Amino acid sequence: MALFLAAAGMAALGGEAVAARATVAVAGNFVLPARALSERFQAATGHEIRLINGSTGGLFAQIMQGAPVDIFLAADRARPQILVERGLGVAGSRFTYAVGRLVLWGRKLRIRDGDGAATLRGGGFARLAIANPKLAPYGAAAQTVLRRLGVLAALSGKLVYGQNIAQTFQFVATGNAPLGLVALSQMKQHKTGRFWTVPARLHDPIRQDAVLLRRGRDNAAAVEFMQFLRGAAARPILESFGYASRAAQ
Repeated sequence: MALFLAAAGMAALGGEAVAARATVAVAGNFVLPARALSERFQAATGHEIRLINGSTGGLFAQIMQGAPVDIFLAADRARPQILVERGLGVAGSRFTYAVGRLVLWGRKLRIRDGDGAATLRGGGFARLAIANPKLAPYGAAAQTVLRRLGVLAALSGKLVYGQNIAQTFQFVATGNAPLGLVALSQMKQHKTGRFWTVPARLHDPIRQDAVLLRRGRDNAAAVEFMQFLRGAAARPILESFGYASRAAQ
């Protein structure tokens, strides 16, 4: 917090703010909200936000290899913490910016609200799309759901894996898989078919953490965007996309 206050104070001393640019690596599930947030932020500040997206695991690997990124918006908590521990993330900057929800979605195979567990247990579908559990936290959550429902082994031959939650969504949207476990936020933009919101008890909370990276610590756009994400102006945008805005820390 001291870093944020110091940066804000320096900007104020300079009179008119000078526009800056920050590069933000965004987990696949959060691309649409990130665009909405960055547009609001840019309109308010004049700073420019450049978004790059991919799986949390893939983006993490790129950052570890020196990718020129100022902020990491992950879909988990573990990888931002590792970046802090290894000196690539700024100590004290990490926080939970959103809490995601998982849904079972069928574009053509209709799911009545409340019968998703029965649909999965029945197995009357050819394929089920989930994100790669090794790369994407939403995939790990999906795997946990199947395990807790007692169907992971039975459905193993029907699983198709997206590299991230965005690709998993596309598998269902294009008809390559009749069903998929995807992010609730994606349903806010796609009205075709029916979906079942997975009960929170079936997987651990999908807490998504942001971290300011070492490259961005002196970048006004990066520092102020992190402040914006924590503030009241971001909350209605997050909630409009199906996210809780904060988690118990």
